[in-house]
Amino acid sequence: MSDEWNSEEPENLLSQTDVVIEGIKDMIISGELGPGDRLPIEKELAAAFGVSRGPLREGVRALVLLGVLGTRRGSGTYVTSLDAARLLSPVGFLVDLYQPSSSAHLSAVRRVLEVEAVGHAATAVDQAELDILTAILDDIDRDLAHDPDGPVLQAVIDADSRFHATIARAGGNPVLAALVESLVSRTFRSRLWRAIHERGANRQTQAEHRAILEALRRGDADAARIQMAAHLLAVEQSVEHQESALPDQTEPEG
Repeated sequence: MSDEWNSEEPENLLSQTDVVIEGIKDMIISGELGPGDRLPIEKELAAAFGVSRGPLREGVRALVLLGVLGTRRGSGTYVTSLDAARLLSPVGFLVDLYQPSSSAHLSAVRRVLEVEAVGHAATAVDQAELDILTAILDDIDRDLAHDPDGPVLQAVIDADSRFHATIARAGGNPVLAALVESLVSRTFRSRLWRAIHERGANRQTQAEHRAILEALRRGDADAARIQMAAHLLAVEQSVEHQESALPDQTEPEG
């Protein structure tokens, strides 16, 4: 009889899989395994954790999905770099699953995070990063001058995402930057709706971006936070308006 599945009840299998996940996590936390290290062979790991091969493989697969482990064809399974962007990538998956009717909740979280991120950036941003931010906004200006409501909209929104992500990274906190990027990169539909339905929204957004950039140039953290909060509050209110325009999903009583 196979020791992978047939000898395991589902509940026991789940328990053994958890043992594998916790065991590998403990090995990393203790320093026994570090970024780039190869996992011991299956037989050794299974013996160390007291599990069979089925739960071991399930636990490893789960950690691969979480960005903790990675596989190399013909070489084995390794601990990843464990950088914040990789480990927080499941947050983006969560955002993708959120229903449009809950977008305002995500926008509120984004506002809290980005206000803090821009405050950090105001005291840490360097000239090279300021030049990048300036170039992004100049590109948006050129696109809007060409056709503010046409096919360039996607390019404008993509540049908007780069602007916010660059600010978050400039603050020097990789965890905060990864969280911000996970939220910003997945708000395309909401921002597109605003650009199409709110007259002058693109120009207003660009003016708000310029005000944020000016505060960063001065190194004024308080002003940067205020400008970012005002900018994202407008976005949040737009999302709330979008939600109110959605068809009522409530089932009729009867």
